[in-house]
Amino acid sequence: MLNAKYQSCIEACSNCAIGCETCAASCLREDDVKKMARCIELDRDCADLCALAAVLMARDSAQVQAICKLCAQACRECARECGQHQMDHCQVCAEACRQCAEACEKMAA
Repeated sequence: MLNAKYQSCIEACSNCAIGCETCAASCLREDDVKKMARCIELDRDCADLCALAAVLMARDSAQVQAICKLCAQACRECARECGQHQMDHCQVCAEACRQCAEACEKMAA
Protein backbone atom coordinates (compact mmCIF):
# COMPACT_ATOMS: atom_id res chain seq x y z
CA MET A 1 0.00 0.00 0.00
CA LEU A 2 1.35 3.39 -0.99
CA ASN A 3 1.72 6.21 1.50
CA ALA A 4 -1.49 8.11 0.69
CA LYS A 5 -0.09 11.65 0.81
CA TYR A 6 2.56 10.69 -1.74
CA GLN A 7 0.53 8.27 -3.87
CA SER A 8 0.27 10.31 -7.07
CA CYS A 9 3.93 11.36 -6.93
CA ILE A 10 5.09 7.78 -6.24
CA GLU A 11 3.09 6.63 -9.26
CA ALA A 12 4.53 9.41 -11.45
CA CYS A 13 8.06 8.54 -10.31
CA SER A 14 7.51 4.83 -10.94
CA ASN A 15 6.07 5.49 -14.40
CA CYS A 16 8.95 7.81 -15.21
CA ALA A 17 11.59 5.34 -14.03
CA ILE A 18 10.10 2.64 -16.26
CA GLY A 19 9.79 5.08 -19.17
CA CYS A 20 13.41 6.14 -18.81
CA GLU A 21 14.70 2.57 -18.57
CA THR A 22 12.68 1.65 -21.66
CA CYS A 23 13.97 4.69 -23.52
CA ALA A 24 17.59 3.97 -22.62
CA ALA A 25 17.27 0.34 -23.72
CA SER A 26 15.60 1.41 -26.97
CA CYS A 27 18.25 4.08 -27.61
CA LEU A 28 20.92 1.40 -27.29
CA ARG A 29 19.25 -0.41 -30.20
CA GLU A 30 19.26 2.65 -32.48
CA ASP A 31 21.52 2.64 -35.54
CA ASP A 32 23.50 5.65 -34.35
CA VAL A 33 23.98 4.90 -30.66
CA LYS A 34 26.65 7.59 -30.31
CA LYS A 35 24.07 10.21 -31.25
CA MET A 36 21.90 8.93 -28.40
CA ALA A 37 24.63 8.92 -25.72
CA ARG A 38 23.38 12.00 -23.85
CA CYS A 39 19.81 10.71 -23.94
CA ILE A 40 20.89 7.35 -22.52
CA GLU A 41 22.94 9.02 -19.79
CA LEU A 42 20.07 11.26 -18.72
CA ASP A 43 17.56 8.38 -18.92
CA ARG A 44 19.67 6.32 -16.54
CA ASP A 45 20.21 9.15 -14.05
CA CYS A 46 16.54 10.08 -14.14
CA ALA A 47 15.38 6.47 -13.69
CA ASP A 48 17.63 6.02 -10.65
CA LEU A 49 16.53 9.28 -9.04
CA CYS A 50 12.85 8.54 -9.69
CA ALA A 51 13.17 5.09 -8.15
CA LEU A 52 14.92 6.53 -5.09
CA ALA A 53 12.33 9.27 -4.73
CA ALA A 54 9.51 6.71 -4.83
CA VAL A 55 11.18 4.58 -2.15
CA LEU A 56 11.83 7.57 0.12
CA MET A 57 8.24 8.73 -0.22
CA ALA A 58 6.97 5.22 0.53
CA ARG A 59 8.85 5.29 3.83
CA ASP A 60 7.95 8.94 4.55
CA SER A 61 11.60 9.90 4.75
CA ALA A 62 12.71 13.28 6.04
CA GLN A 63 14.60 13.60 2.73
CA VAL A 64 11.48 13.63 0.52
CA GLN A 65 11.54 17.35 -0.17
CA ALA A 66 15.24 17.36 -1.14
CA ILE A 67 15.09 14.25 -3.34
CA CYS A 68 11.92 15.45 -5.05
CA LYS A 69 13.59 18.75 -5.89
CA LEU A 70 16.56 16.94 -7.38
CA CYS A 71 14.31 14.43 -9.15
CA ALA A 72 12.28 17.24 -10.73
CA GLN A 73 15.47 18.84 -12.04
CA ALA A 74 16.65 15.55 -13.54
CA CYS A 75 13.23 14.95 -15.08
CA ARG A 76 13.15 18.39 -16.68
CA GLU A 77 16.62 17.89 -18.17
CA CYS A 78 15.75 14.41 -19.43
CA ALA A 79 12.46 15.67 -20.92
CA ARG A 80 14.32 18.40 -22.83
CA GLU A 81 16.80 15.92 -24.27
CA CYS A 82 14.28 13.20 -25.13
CA GLY A 83 11.92 15.78 -26.58
CA GLN A 84 14.53 16.60 -29.24
CA HIS A 85 14.42 13.07 -30.67
CA GLN A 86 11.59 11.91 -32.90
CA MET A 87 11.56 8.24 -31.85
CA ASP A 88 8.37 7.16 -30.11
CA HIS A 89 10.25 5.85 -27.08
CA CYS A 90 11.89 9.26 -26.59
CA GLN A 91 8.59 11.11 -26.92
CA VAL A 92 6.88 8.78 -24.42
CA CYS A 93 9.79 9.21 -22.03
CA ALA A 94 9.75 13.00 -22.36
CA GLU A 95 6.06 13.09 -21.44
CA ALA A 96 6.57 10.79 -18.42
CA CYS A 97 9.44 13.02 -17.32
CA ARG A 98 7.32 16.18 -17.60
CA GLN A 99 4.53 14.61 -15.54
CA CYS A 100 6.97 13.40 -12.91
CA ALA A 101 8.69 16.78 -12.72
CA GLU A 102 5.35 18.46 -12.04
CA ALA A 103 4.46 15.96 -9.32
CA CYS A 104 7.89 16.21 -7.70
CA GLU A 105 7.87 20.02 -7.82
CA LYS A 106 4.65 19.94 -5.78
CA MET A 107 6.29 17.66 -3.22
CA ALA A 108 9.39 19.84 -3.04
CA ALA A 109 7.41 23.05 -2.46
